[in-house]
Amino acid sequence: MLLVIDVGNTNMEFGVFNSKELVNSFRMGTNREVTSDEIGLMLTQFLSINGLSADNITDVVVASVVPQVMYSLSNAIKKYVKKTPLNVGENLQVGVPNLYENPAQVGADRLVNAKAAFRKYGGPLIIVDFGTATTFDAVDKTGAYLGGAIFPGIKISMEALFQKASKLPRVELVNPGVNIGRNTEKSMQVGAVYGYLGVVRGISSQMLKDLGPDTKIIATGGLSALFANFPGVFDTIDRTLTLDGLKMIYDEMLAKSFSK
Repeated sequence: MLLVIDVGNTNMEFGVFNSKELVNSFRMGTNREVTSDEIGLMLTQFLSINGLSADNITDVVVASVVPQVMYSLSNAIKKYVKKTPLNVGENLQVGVPNLYENPAQVGADRLVNAKAAFRKYGGPLIIVDFGTATTFDAVDKTGAYLGGAIFPGIKISMEALFQKASKLPRVELVNPGVNIGRNTEKSMQVGAVYGYLGVVRGISSQMLKDLGPDTKIIATGGLSALFANFPGVFDTIDRTLTLDGLKMIYDEMLAKSFSK
C-alpha cells in the first residue's frame, strides 16, 4: 500500500492507496511546532482504525509547501513506518511542463493538481483550490502549467473581519441558505459564500479569455464542498485531486524504473 501526504499551510492530508483505490484519508492541522511522535501517533491510530498497520505501507510520497514541518514529518515516517519518504520536487519529479517565469516559485501541490486534473479531465483547465489561499491554476490543452492567480483564503478573510471589526463574531462557514441575511451571522455567511462565488466567477472569466470557452473548471481543497450546491460554477468538485496526483506521480516513477 502507498501512503501519500499533502502538507498545506493549514492542514496535512494523509491518504492510503491499495492498488488504484484510495482506501481512506484523514487530515490533521499543520502545526509548525509538531513533534515526530505526535505525527507518528496520529498516523498509527488512523491506520489502526482502518484495520491497517505501518507494516502494510510499502512507500510514502510527500508534497509539501511548509518546509518547517518536514523534519518532524520525515522523522515520523522513518520511525513509525520504517520508510524514507519520496518528496515531490526533490527525489520525485512531477513531470508537468512548467511555464511559470520562475518555475521554482510554483508550489508542489499546484503542479500535482495540474497533473492529476489533466490526466482525469483533459485540458484546457482551471483548477480552483480552496486552501489557506485560494489558488487558480491554468493548464493548457497539452497539459502544460501556465500560471494562475492567488487570492486570500475564505477562512483568512473571515478571521480578518472578526479581528478588525469589534462587533462582528466568528461564524461557521456554511451555505447560508438565503440570499439576504436577516441577522449578523447570516449576513456574514452570505457575504463570505456569495462574495467568494463572485471572486471565482470573476477570476475564472478573465482566465477563460486566454484559455478559451471549452475550458473545464475544477474545484478542490477542503472548503470546495461549500460550493457544491451552486450549479454552473464548476464542472467538477474533486476533493481527492492532490492525493490522486501523488499516486500518479509514484506510479510513473515505478514504470520508469521497471523499464530500465
